[in-house]
Amino acid sequence: MKLHELKPAEGSRSSRKRVGRGIGSGTGKTAGKGHKGQNARSGGGVRPGFEGGQNPLFRRLPKRGFTNINRKDYAIVNLDVLNRFDEGTEITPALLIESGFVSNERSGIKILGNGSVDKKLNVKAHKFSGSAKEAIEAAGGQAEVL
Repeated sequence: MKLHELKPAEGSRSSRKRVGRGIGSGTGKTAGKGHKGQNARSGGGVRPGFEGGQNPLFRRLPKRGFTNINRKDYAIVNLDVLNRFDEGTEITPALLIESGFVSNERSGIKILGNGSVDKKLNVKAHKFSGSAKEAIEAAGGQAEVL
């Protein structure tokens, strides 16, 4: 198969419906909008969630809780990711972003204890879980809080 031989699968593409183009077209005159009413008018229709004046679902349901605007959202990294680095490496947030293990630092980086680490590593992060800190230090490394 060559680039010029490519074409969409049979039946996957249909031609645009041209409405309001005469009675012979099947979608002439009212252009598929029926007679009168809000949806027949130009610019007509209702907003999402509108239920014809009935109290809408999002207003009927009770609201619970709140969103803390000061919440800190940490990018998480597990121990098995740290294992991919060479022995004696100093692991910093910048190194984790550069190597692609973290795409966005957010409020900081937190190291969690999922997996195991068997290399001596010097890890610098904003937070550590208890098990992660123990595992890093048990392997002979250092866990430094930034």
